[in-house]
Amino acid sequence: MAESSKVIHVRNVGHEISENDLLQLFQPFGVITKLVMLRAKNQALLQMQDVSSAVSALQFFTNVQPTIRGRNVYVQFSSHQELTTIEQNIHGREDEPNRILLVTIHHMLYPITVDVLHQVFSPYGFVEKLVTFQKSAGFQALIQYQVQQYAASARTALQGRNIYDGCCQLDIQFSNLEELQVNYNNDRSRDYTNPNLPAEQKGRSSHMANTAAIAAAFGGGLPPGITGTNDRCTLLVSNLNADSIDEDKLFNLFSLYGNIVRIKLLRNKPDHALVQMGDGFQAELAVHFLKGAMLFGKRLEVNFSKHPNITPGTDSHDYVNSNLNRFNRNAAKNYRYCCSPTKMIHLSTLPQDVTEEEVVNHVQEHGAIVNTKVFEMNGKKQALVQFENEEEAAETLVCKHATSLGGSIIRISFSQLQTI
Repeated sequence: MAESSKVIHVRNVGHEISENDLLQLFQPFGVITKLVMLRAKNQALLQMQDVSSAVSALQFFTNVQPTIRGRNVYVQFSSHQELTTIEQNIHGREDEPNRILLVTIHHMLYPITVDVLHQVFSPYGFVEKLVTFQKSAGFQALIQYQVQQYAASARTALQGRNIYDGCCQLDIQFSNLEELQVNYNNDRSRDYTNPNLPAEQKGRSSHMANTAAIAAAFGGGLPPGITGTNDRCTLLVSNLNADSIDEDKLFNLFSLYGNIVRIKLLRNKPDHALVQMGDGFQAELAVHFLKGAMLFGKRLEVNFSKHPNITPGTDSHDYVNSNLNRFNRNAAKNYRYCCSPTKMIHLSTLPQDVTEEEVVNHVQEHGAIVNTKVFEMNGKKQALVQFENEEEAAETLVCKHATSLGGSIIRISFSQLQTI
């Protein structure tokens, strides 16, 4: 245990736990002189009036697990003997106003852009600069006002408030930064004093525009479990059937959730592959909808990779310029069709004279067909095929998407229809 100190370090302090909750927990042991909430780390530092009060508290909590609002918190002596102003500044100036605010957004069910934040914070004074980013604590923003007084007013008025009903709760601290550096004016950062900044670094797509497209496609809100703020593009897919899988089959499956940049089968682990998606949102959709899916008798594991991208080379397949990528045109419509594998597949770009029998012959080797229907929509022939289970439908999709039927390259996706 660290050397005894009148400063107590509290861990696992969830965002639902208030300063008052911590004061109530420790007040029975003596007078509390300082309290600093380290929101970004889910921690707090609490200074008792003397060392003996802190020792009493920690001795008591050696035998009794402290809980606040049903959450276990963990206590120990801090390495600080005293909470000085400088030490508080390391973590954000809780008690020392500054013109820059650090904002953490909890329960983020809807995407939050620079424009949304500007709308919320600009009534309290001129906002000079705004930067958003993703950290382990969640979605965060730095907001720089023209003067400190505006920042203090905004913090007082908005702390703990929700941007939307029941979600997107604001947790606001004073930052310890002196000046924000903004290089681009886009959906993630904005310099309101310099409207001439470029929108993007060359070669980068606007993530937040994609989030807005996804949210619109899903009826205004993202699917449960999707944050829309992930920026990791590369996925590690494991527990593959090494005898049956190849890069093109993985492309056919993962391209349902976004554009594919590159795929690499790991030669030293034949049941593992890396899949690099077009951006972090598309990667998050793939993880969400494909984790645990059955394919070729195996249950897929899909996780974010530690690698930011796949290095081009002879052992990787490049799909960045493939015309089979589905999200180059009408992305919103494609997002709307995103779902976990279903028993029903939808076939499009079929020959105009195709018959139900030809469709069945093309796909029946992959499973037991329960029902089929060929129909015309907007003058184009399409079909629905229902299989006994999701695995058979998934196998058909990965093997037969982008194959030729009657001279046409057909497209296959999962249908969310329950019956034909």
